[in-house]
Order: sequence, then structure tokens, then C-alpha cells
Amino acid sequence: MPPQTAGWAGSRRLLRQLRALMKGGGSGQERLDKTVALIADDMVAEVCSFYLLRAGEVLELYATKGLRPEAVHATRLRLGEGIVGDIAANARPLNLSDAQSHPNFAYRPETGEEIYHSMLGVPVMRDGRVLGVLAVQNRTARQYGEEEIEALETVAMVLAELLSSGELGGAVGSGGLDSAESLPARLTGMVLNEGLGIGTAAMHERGIVIRQVVAEDPAAELERLDAALSAMLGQLEDLLARNELSADGEHQEVLETYRMFAADRGWVERMREAVRGGLSAEAAVQRVQNDLRTRMSRVKDPYLRERYADFEDLGNRLLHHLLGSAGTAEDSDLPDDTVLIARSLGPADLLDYDGAKIRAVVLEEGSPSAHVAIVARALGIPMVGRCRDLLARVRKGDTVIVDGVSGQVLLRPRSSIRASFAEAIRAGEERRKVFAATRELPAVTRDGTRIGLHMNAGLLIDLQQLHASGAEGIGLYRTEVPFMVRESFPDVAQQQDLYARVLDLAEGKPVTFRTLDIGGDKALPYWGGTEDENPSMGWRAIRIGLDRPAMLRQQLRALVRAAAGRELRVMFPMVAEVSEFVRARHLLLREVERQRAAGGRVPSRIECGVMLEVPALVWQLPTLFDLVDFVSVGSNDLLQFLFASDRGNPRLARRYDILSPPALAFLMNLTAQAEAAGVRLSLCGEAAGHPLEAMALIGCGFRILSMPPGGVGPVKLMLRSLELAPLRGYLDHLVRLPQASVRELLRSYARDRGVAL
Repeated sequence: MPPQTAGWAGSRRLLRQLRALMKGGGSGQERLDKTVALIADDMVAEVCSFYLLRAGEVLELYATKGLRPEAVHATRLRLGEGIVGDIAANARPLNLSDAQSHPNFAYRPETGEEIYHSMLGVPVMRDGRVLGVLAVQNRTARQYGEEEIEALETVAMVLAELLSSGELGGAVGSGGLDSAESLPARLTGMVLNEGLGIGTAAMHERGIVIRQVVAEDPAAELERLDAALSAMLGQLEDLLARNELSADGEHQEVLETYRMFAADRGWVERMREAVRGGLSAEAAVQRVQNDLRTRMSRVKDPYLRERYADFEDLGNRLLHHLLGSAGTAEDSDLPDDTVLIARSLGPADLLDYDGAKIRAVVLEEGSPSAHVAIVARALGIPMVGRCRDLLARVRKGDTVIVDGVSGQVLLRPRSSIRASFAEAIRAGEERRKVFAATRELPAVTRDGTRIGLHMNAGLLIDLQQLHASGAEGIGLYRTEVPFMVRESFPDVAQQQDLYARVLDLAEGKPVTFRTLDIGGDKALPYWGGTEDENPSMGWRAIRIGLDRPAMLRQQLRALVRAAAGRELRVMFPMVAEVSEFVRARHLLLREVERQRAAGGRVPSRIECGVMLEVPALVWQLPTLFDLVDFVSVGSNDLLQFLFASDRGNPRLARRYDILSPPALAFLMNLTAQAEAAGVRLSLCGEAAGHPLEAMALIGCGFRILSMPPGGVGPVKLMLRSLELAPLRGYLDHLVRLPQASVRELLRSYARDRGVAL
């Protein structure tokens, strides 16, 4: 067959014929049969087939021209099986000149397709979800051209709209697209914002159906597109000015970045080009969204993948403006106790909803650095992300429990479980009242030992919790978080302004700034770093800072200037050798002298320390203690390095316990050496915010703990009920036991002695 050169002109003709066909009568099956015949004739293909993704991840041959008719509804492939299964599983097209030589080729004798060599297949997708596969085949071996691929993808887009709108309802059986389980189910995800929530599932659906695909008048369609873009930008200005988000914080930077995305010239020009090619304005937006989905599915960097969610939200908004709706959610249709379910959300998407009705949000995708997660924290909405198969397993109206502490999502839970969680939420409210009452009370044990309780932070909005929680200061300010939500590396002036605002909001309470801990799982979108096979032990943190001293010096310069006349505490992360600390401290002191020589104000006092995360540093402590002002144990990384256990591996996540004899013995040795040297030692990490773990850490000798702000109240309540002296003796016994964990023994100890856990 000669190369196809139809291009967009042929595509437009095909789309017009398809539209006319769909307006005709007949059952859904009859119209599908006519559709594949029309595509085959227009593309001069000997075969055109459509496979529908059914319940149970099975692709069923639903219509064909060219294959044997008896194969329809009889040929089925599992997701990932065969070439069609590969296309559906990876949501990407395949263009093969010799399909039978492809490693995924699956021979189905009932189809008679063995005589066809070349094959072009594209996924039929809507809202990022694969609905089926559309494929053409020819006997001769050939590569299909770019214009043919584009034409088939456009037809697949139209087919997806028809399937979703119900216009082909008769073609989709009762076990098809909307099949869902009715039994209780438990999903595991990642905590994006802590908290508990119970409510009724509401699907984040825009109800977008594109009925006009072909542009009758491209010039008029371009005018419609530009008018919709202008209206959308105006609406965003109003939306982002909402009162509850008026406070300073990184969520404001996030929303400003989102506004910039909306005016992105590349995004807008791709839509205009699609209109000039013959698509309606709505179809052009949908086409660009589909292209973005395909490209982003191949990107491994989690930060870049999350940025796509913003464009997805913007595309949906633009479609609503084009279709004549305001682009906002219908709050009147939401139950008062809504758990919002979505594949992904942009930050303004969440703002469309009435926050008073949202009890929690669950996403199939998402990450802690996602813009929507940062906005959720600003609004105080519990959020769990990365829930695999969420959309396939939850239905509108289901009761959903969101455990934003453990990252569990319970679908259609039994009444006893619902009652248990409802009681936990009620008890949590009561406990928060108790914690609030202890806010001004000293953090002192029953036998008079004072414990410093500090909080961890990484966003300006977190500073609101400093005074509300009763924390004595910020024991760990993660400076990399603002870098991760920006589109470019902030200059010295921008960093100085941020750090000065942190110190201002702290109102004299101490703040310990950790220098950039980037690399590993904290990728910057504008940072051209190398990809490590083992990122957590690769080129990250102080290693990057010392190898790129100009970057580290800029951050230290900003910190010195921001702290003018105030105390400055700086902590260097991931230090493995004393020499690394010496080099880093030298850079800090150079910046102090630079500021002094320029006639600027310098900090009134400077304290310089390290974060102890690498076990090798323990054997250098006598030398280190002579040089540092303080040491802070980073329990998260230290534990994984201590046990050679990747904390990001689900199989190992609960295998090694900080409340194990070796871990506790290790920590007791650290506190003993620090006490003998007279060096201030603290511990920063999630463990410090859990009362049971905090009890053990205090028993091991720690007198300063830094934790998430929500942990300050529970830990203070615990330690005010704790008598410390007998606990230390009990721990001396526990560390000699040959057990994997002494967690339950410590829990029994606390229960027997009335310690409030």
C-alpha cells in the first residue's frame, strides 16, 4: 500500500463522516461496526478493530472490519497481553511494520490476523484512563506515517467522548466501564496531609463531553479559544484572592506559579496549532491534554509529573469556559461530609469546592511536593495520594474512611469500623482540647526533668503552628521545600526575604535552619543533577553543597543577611566525615566576614551544627564534639542506614523498628557521649512526635526532641505523666533482649504506670 498522505484534511473528512454516522440510528454495536468500517476505508487499511477494556482488566474485541466476524466478543486479552494489551497497559501507540515479530505478539487463530503484517494501534483514553484500543492493520510490511498516527489518535479521542457520553451505551454491557466492587476494601497510599476523615465519596468529575470535534470555521474557533483563555485567567484572579488563602506562605507562591502556567505560551500555541489544523477549540484542548498525558507517563521525575496535574486542571477549566459553564464545582450537589475522589487535582481545582464540606481528599496519583498538597495543608484538609486502582474501586456515594496518619483508605467499611473511626475522630477532638490546655504548661516529667519540645517545619504556613502547638522553637527548618515548588533557583535576595520572614514569624523563638537537602528523592525541576542508582546514599545534601560551593555560599549568605542582629542556627545535613563539616563551616564564616566587611549587620550569635544521619560519624564523635555547637540526630535516615534498609521499600517499611534493642542501644551510646562532652544533642524525625517512641527516646537520654507540630501536645501530655528514673533502668534491661522490637513491652510499661499515650 502506498504511504498515506491524507494528513489533517483526510482526518477532517473522516471526522465529519464519523459525526454523521453517530447522528444516525441503530444500536451501539451497529454504530461501532460502521465506525471501524469507515476508519478502514478512509485510511486504506485492510483491518480496523476496536477493543473495549472490560471489568477485570480484560480487553474484548468489540468491533472489526477485516478480522473474522466470529472473533467479535470471543477474543479477549488480558491487560499487557499481546500487542493490544501492551498498548492499553502503557497508554501509548505502537507503530509496527512487522507485528508478528514483536515480543508481545499473541496469536489468536479465531481472528485470522496472521496474514496481516503491519499494525498501528492507539489507546482510547479519557481523563487519563484507558477505555480501549483502536488498531488498523495491513498485509504489507510498512511504517505508518506521523499524519496517520495523528489521525487515528484524533479518531480515538472522539470515540472516547462517545463512549463516555453514553451515545454508544448499547455497545457497553453491564460489566463494562462502570463495573465496581460492592464489598469493603482497603487501599494503601501515601500521606500528603495528616488527619482523619469519614464521609461520602464524591467523584471529581467535570462532566465534559465534546460533541463538536471538527472546526467548521478555524478562524472563529481561534477567537473562541482566545476568549475562553481570557475569561479563565480572569476567573483565576478572583479564585486565588480568596480570604482563607490571604496569609503569607508557600501556597501563595504555588498559586502564583499556577497563574503563570495558565499563560504558558507553549501550551497555548499547541492548542492554537491544533485549531489551525482543523479541530474545534474544545477538541484542540482535549488533544493537547492527551499529548501531555502520554509524554508525562514516560517521565520518572515525580516533581515534573506533578506539574502535569496543574495543566490537567487548567485544561478542564478551559473546556468548561468553551462549553459555556463557569468551570467551578457544583457545591450544591456535594454532601456535607464529602470525601473527594480524583486521579489528580490542580491547586485551583481544590479551591473550587466549599472547604467546609470536604472531610478529606484521596488521589490515585499525587506526592507531598504537589501544589495541591501544599494548598491542602493551608486549608487543613486530610489528603492521601498514590492509591493504586482508586478510581476503579470506588463509586460515587460510597462511605469512605481516610486515615491520613497511616495512609489507609477504607472503602465501604462495615458499620463497626465506621463507628470505631467516628469515635477516634471524636476522641481526637477531645484530646486536642486537652493538648491546647497544656500548651502553656512546662514540658517537665513528674520527677522534674525538663524536655525541650520543638517542631519541624518547611513552609511559612507551618509557622502558624509554632505558637498554637506550644513548641519552644523550630528544631528543623527544611530549607529545600520552597526550592521544590519554584520553577527556578531563587537568588540571594529571594532566599534572604524568605528566611527573614521565618525569623520574624518565630517571634524570638529559636530556629535551626538545615541547609539544602536536595538530591535523592528531592529533585528540583530546574536542577540538572545525575540519576543515582541508590539516591538516598548518592549525590545529595552536603555532598552537593561542597561540590557546588557557589550554591551553598548563596544560601549561607542569605541566612547571614536575614539574621542580621539576631541569633542564627545552621545545621548541615548528611555529614559523613568531620572534614565535611569543617569545610561547610568555613564557607559560613566566610560569608559572615563578607557581610561584616561590606558594612552590613551580622547575626548577634551563630551556632553551627550537624545532622547525624550517617553511622560512620559516630566513630568520629570526640573530634566532632570539639568543633560543633550542637548535633541533631536525623532518625529517619539514620535508621535506614543503621539497618541497611531502604525506607522507601514497602517490603521493608515495618521490618526494622526504632524501638528495637540495637537501635535503642545505639541511641543510648550517642546521648552518653554527648553528655560527657557537654554538647547539646537533639533528635528530629517522625518518631519524636509519637508518645511511645518519645518516651523511649527520653529514657535513652534525649532532652530535646523536634517533631511535626501535631505531635507536640500528645508528647507533652505523655512526659508530664512520666517518671523518668525507673524508665532508664528498664531500658538498660530491654537493650539486652534478643528481640526484633520491644515496642509492646514499652507499651505495657506505660499502661502499668499510668503514662498517657
